[in-house]
Amino acid sequence: MFVGVQRVVLQIPGARSLKDRRQVVKSFKERVQARLRISVAEVGDLDNPRVATVAMAVVANEASFCDEVLARAASMASTLPDAVLADRATEIIPFGRAGHGLQGGIEQLRLDDDEPGPGDGELDDEDDEDGTR
Repeated sequence: MFVGVQRVVLQIPGARSLKDRRQVVKSFKERVQARLRISVAEVGDLDNPRVATVAMAVVANEASFCDEVLARAASMASTLPDAVLADRATEIIPFGRAGHGLQGGIEQLRLDDDEPGPGDGELDDEDDEDGTR
């Protein structure tokens, strides 16, 4: 499983107020969500009427699919009539068996019953009879 995340920064030169900016961002978000079926949220520059930072996320079985969908979203952002795509950053994060690909996350879960681990009922040399240290 792969999670693709993308951040785009839009410059909105014609926006004179936050209401003008919200209209451009809302239109973009609705278009992307309807056509690509991905998650979209405004995540930064909330007080600046001429700049909007939007994040998008997609989950898929293949990294290439995540990349393709996010590239299409960036293409949609670059063709907005009222905004200019100023910046784009994309990251594809792999999630393998038991979360391999993330450090300190779900990969700490043990799926194999062959190897004993902490809290599985076996005592260490340092454990007392009741399982405490």
